[in-house]
Amino acid sequence: MTRAAGTDGSGTESGEQTDRTPFDAVYDRPDPRDFFRDVGRWGYRTPHHAQDVFRRLAAARADASAGPFAVLDICCSYGINAALLNHDLTLDDLYAHYASPRASALTTAELIAWDRAYYAARRRPDAVPVIGLDPAAHAIGYARAVGLLDEGFAENLEEDPPSAELLDAVRTVGLITVTGGASFLSPRTFRPVLTAARHEVWVAAFVLRTGSYRPIADGLTPFGLVTEKAATPTYPQRRFTGPGEQKYAVAAVTAAGEDPDGRESDGQFHTAFHLSRPARDAKALPLSAFLGDA
Repeated sequence: MTRAAGTDGSGTESGEQTDRTPFDAVYDRPDPRDFFRDVGRWGYRTPHHAQDVFRRLAAARADASAGPFAVLDICCSYGINAALLNHDLTLDDLYAHYASPRASALTTAELIAWDRAYYAARRRPDAVPVIGLDPAAHAIGYARAVGLLDEGFAENLEEDPPSAELLDAVRTVGLITVTGGASFLSPRTFRPVLTAARHEVWVAAFVLRTGSYRPIADGLTPFGLVTEKAATPTYPQRRFTGPGEQKYAVAAVTAAGEDPDGRESDGQFHTAFHLSRPARDAKALPLSAFLGDA
């Protein structure tokens, strides 16, 4: 986890060189206004596609769990997945909220106070606790301050061992979500979490088609998790910022054995959905049950 990887829009796995546009500057600001402005310019949509999928997964885990459980959102950035999971809001609502004249006129402290009330008024009755993990301390701090995250940890498990506080918090985790960061992750991030968790844990990830999820999937296998990949649909992530990105993406997707026609060739990064869970759960409930119209 090399940075706050909320959109998988830049950065690479170790040694990989790409022409992806860097958005690093907006991942760790004191509040998310610049983030929504910059990624919104290119039509970033992955949390929108994940919203209903993650709600269905959380409901399934609640039905199967012997007690309360938490969601761990890895590379959580400003808590966007938590906002969409637990509140009657859409991603477009968030774009409009943070681009509004009122939001633009506020200091960060004033925005936090406004957002705390904004999210509290839209809290769903089926909300579940969300723990955030991301190296971006400012983003984590914002998400905690406005009530999106019950707990948040600015830690990089790719480089450092987890704190005792993080290991204690993740004991309640029953679902791990990832919408923008798989390119920066390895089993090193997942292993201590799964070891510490008291519940069986499902891992749900929307992964750019330009890379392979296989190393992570293989790392989940020793924990009894079988990984399924949805062949269809794929999900537009954002538009390319220029021909260099598109050339890179088409070549990378082709090298991965996928077909870019109608997806990357039409001008957007696409993600595929992966779900890892015990084999008996995969047999009992098909992957398609969670995809719906996402």
